[in-house]
Amino acid sequence: MIVRRAIPAEIDRRVREAARHRCGYCLSPQHLVMARLEVEHTIPLAKRGTDDETNLWLACPICNGHKSDKTMAIDPDTSAMVPLFNPRTQVWAEHFAWSDDGLLIIGRTPIGRATVVALHLSDDPDALEVRSYWVLAGWHPPEE
Repeated sequence: MIVRRAIPAEIDRRVREAARHRCGYCLSPQHLVMARLEVEHTIPLAKRGTDDETNLWLACPICNGHKSDKTMAIDPDTSAMVPLFNPRTQVWAEHFAWSDDGLLIIGRTPIGRATVVALHLSDDPDALEVRSYWVLAGWHPPEE
């Protein structure tokens, strides 16, 4: 059984600042999310990840719930198994883009496409509904 330890407050603060207080996957900012963004393990503890700061990033509860203990997924275009996007070490705009209406996240690379599917970045009904209101308010899509 994996025992989750509390992330020390100073590391939590540094991770939140490094992530610019937004989800590393869907870019939802903390000030618009009604739940606290979660410090997640890019390589999950269940897959021998560590609590080291270099393995931690922010995720919204929706993205983190879909990610779970996944580290790999299938690129729907090539059927190749590829690693999921790592928001700590990779650049979001290199792997993803917003649809013209700002609602959908489009994968640009095998990693991006696989991550979009695995984390339901463009088909989670709750996320899409909330994003649609953010678009109407002029708060979305975020600028990278």
